[in-house]
Amino acid sequence: MREISGKRVLITGGAGGLGHAIARRFAAEGAELVLTDVVAATLDDMVADFVKRGVACRGYVVDVTDPAAVAAMRDRVHEEAGPVQVLVNNAGVVHGGAFLDVALEKHLHTYRVNVEGVVTMTHAFLADLVASREGHLVNVASASGFVGLPFGSTYASSKWAVIGLGESLRLELKKLGNKHVGVTSVCPSYVDTGMFAGVRPPKLTRFLTPDAVAEDVVAAVRHGRPFVLEPWIVKLTPFLVNTLPQPVADLVSDAFGATTGMKSWHGREG
Repeated sequence: MREISGKRVLITGGAGGLGHAIARRFAAEGAELVLTDVVAATLDDMVADFVKRGVACRGYVVDVTDPAAVAAMRDRVHEEAGPVQVLVNNAGVVHGGAFLDVALEKHLHTYRVNVEGVVTMTHAFLADLVASREGHLVNVASASGFVGLPFGSTYASSKWAVIGLGESLRLELKKLGNKHVGVTSVCPSYVDTGMFAGVRPPKLTRFLTPDAVAEDVVAAVRHGRPFVLEPWIVKLTPFLVNTLPQPVADLVSDAFGATTGMKSWHGREG
C-alpha cells in the first residue's frame, strides 16, 4: 500500500491495548479510523480523544461473534463513513490454565472470538478491500500459532487457525486476480497489554510494547509484508519447528521456557 494517508482503517478491539496502539499509529499516518469494541464506555472515550486531537474517527459497539450485529454495523459504516480500505482483526481473548482446569465455556469462547470473530468480520468487509484500489487485511495472530503452548492450548490453536486463514486468503486473492489486496498475519510473542499478566516471556526476550508492535503492523501494511514476527526468537521459530526433529524442537522450547511461560498466567481475570 503506497499511501496510508486518507485510507479508512477499521480496527476491532480498538478501545484499548494493542488495538488502541495500532489506531494511534495509523492516525499518525493520516488514516481515518473506524473503531469497534464491546465496551461502550471505553470506546466512547477513545473516539472522543481522537476527535479532540483532530483525527477523523468513528466508533461502533459490536460483538464480532454475532454475524447479524456485524452485518448491521457494516451497513452503518458504509452509510456513515463509507467502505474501508484496511481491516485489522485485532479483537481477541485468552483463558490460560491446564486444559481440564479451564471451563469448557471459556475454551469455546476463545474460539468464538479469536476464530469465528475473525471469519465473520473478514466475510463482512473483504469485499470492501477488493473493491478499493489498494486494500489490506491484517489478522492479529500470535507466535503461539507456530508451536504448541501448554496451559494455553485453545488460545494457541485459535491462532493457528488465524494464520491458516490469512495465508489461504493471501494465496486465494492472488489466484482471483486481486493482487492489490495485501494480507498480513501479526505473530508477536507476549505483548504487555494486561492480557498476559503473570506470564514469563521466553528466555532472552521480554514483553513487547503495544507501540512497537503497532509500528511493525503499519510498516507491514505499507510494504505489503505477509508476516510480522517479533521478537527475534519468533523470526526463527517457523524454521526451527519445520526442520528440527520433534524431540529436539521440544527440548529447545523447554530450554527457552516457551512450554512453561503460561503456567503462571492470570491475565485480567487474576
